[in-house]
Amino acid sequence: MTFRRARSTEQREERRRAILETTAAMLLEMPVAEVSLNEISRRVGLAKSNVLRYVESREAALLDLLHARIQEWQSALDEAPAGSGSAQERADGLAGLVGTTLAARPVLCDLLGAQAAVLERNVSTALAVRHKRASMAGARTFAATVHRHVPEIDADAAMHAAGATLLCAGAVWTATQPSAAMLAAYEQDPGLAAMRLDFTTALGELVALLLAGLLARGGRLPAA
Repeated sequence: MTFRRARSTEQREERRRAILETTAAMLLEMPVAEVSLNEISRRVGLAKSNVLRYVESREAALLDLLHARIQEWQSALDEAPAGSGSAQERADGLAGLVGTTLAARPVLCDLLGAQAAVLERNVSTALAVRHKRASMAGARTFAATVHRHVPEIDADAAMHAAGATLLCAGAVWTATQPSAAMLAAYEQDPGLAAMRLDFTTALGELVALLLAGLLARGGRLPAA
């Protein structure tokens, strides 16, 4: 893929999207830690110095991709109608929806799992501020989804649930991607099978417990 230099705002945005989509394709082949700016540049067909015209760094590209994927996931959640039944039944339905929709988005899950340990390292203060503001905006949007499905949970508690859900998603994804050695251990000793978690099930159960706990508190966070 070879590009001419982007001159208009539209061309620059198109170039940036191409870089992010190339990065996303790489994440289907390799873990976040192995994605390099050199390889992104090679696949996009631009010199590394030219790629840096559109993204500040490897971490910036990955963080931008993270937020783009969160927005896409949120759009999918918005299309799902709120369930019926008791508050707990609706909370369980939302938890299941979170698990299944995230399981269908391995790139997003991989980015969530690497966010604190990899993506937020080696970044400028300006990028850190932009990233955290985008994270807060994404959490607020998901909090609105929580409140739409379970209005018994108030705004503050829904925001808490949103942040905790995304944190759990990254942690559970990492724990459910066993190495070759771990897979061999499970095969060698069937008694260890219980240690191998299914992402959709494990995340759904954690989110259901989180929402159940908030409902048990009357849909509010405990007073400080």
